[in-house]
Amino acid sequence: MNNRVEICGINTSQLKVLTNEEKKTLFNKMKQGDPTAREKLISGNLKLVLSVVQRFSNRELPDDLFQVGCIGLMKAIDNFDDSHDVKFSTYAVPMIIGEIRRYLRDNNAIRVSRSMRDTAYKALGEKDRLQNRLGREPTIEEIANSLNVPRTDIVVALEAIAEPVSLFEPAYNDDSDALFIMDQIKDKADTDSCWVEEMSLRQAVSGLSEREKKILSLRFYQGKTQMEVSAEIGISQAQVSRLEKGALERIKKQI
Repeated sequence: MNNRVEICGINTSQLKVLTNEEKKTLFNKMKQGDPTAREKLISGNLKLVLSVVQRFSNRELPDDLFQVGCIGLMKAIDNFDDSHDVKFSTYAVPMIIGEIRRYLRDNNAIRVSRSMRDTAYKALGEKDRLQNRLGREPTIEEIANSLNVPRTDIVVALEAIAEPVSLFEPAYNDDSDALFIMDQIKDKADTDSCWVEEMSLRQAVSGLSEREKKILSLRFYQGKTQMEVSAEIGISQAQVSRLEKGALERIKKQI
């Protein structure tokens, strides 16, 4: 941070960090309508926003990026489902990054830092070199080790230069019918048909292989990228993409 301790009037050296138990308690209170719980969750996770924003600027930390990151944090808090076995930070970081990326895309006056772009381009070049040498797609860990760069820096850099995904982009297309990303997003309101749809989904998922279930869990519940999933499972990103699309197709047909 180049010794900077204040941003948006906040002394960053005094930011509080919530424990997992404190977060769980506050999320429960927020569900029960406690008006102060949301504010405590926001103030208790500002350091998470700070850590993400720092990766987008290697100079003085811009106030506007921090404010945009806070918007991503608030969206994550409002949409987080603590019933799933997922850490809040795992869920929140991609949303904070996504909000910052959209802001950078729409505001030409601010760009992703040169160091981050350089890291991303080096990672892409090293990926091609390793793929030619190994005869397969390298994992994030292999790229990071080859460049002697922390794995998290590689992931964030590649996310920063990636093009935003449209909700109307096809997730699967078999030449007769397309499954759009929008089709996978729904406002889960309390309706009489909700439990029927949930039973249908459970039945459809139960027909998948264990590897397909693992891929969908990592991708849609833990928010991991296809490259991260490929590293964890031990197959190529292309195989992850093919298995994911096939699983989604069968789920759609079942439902």
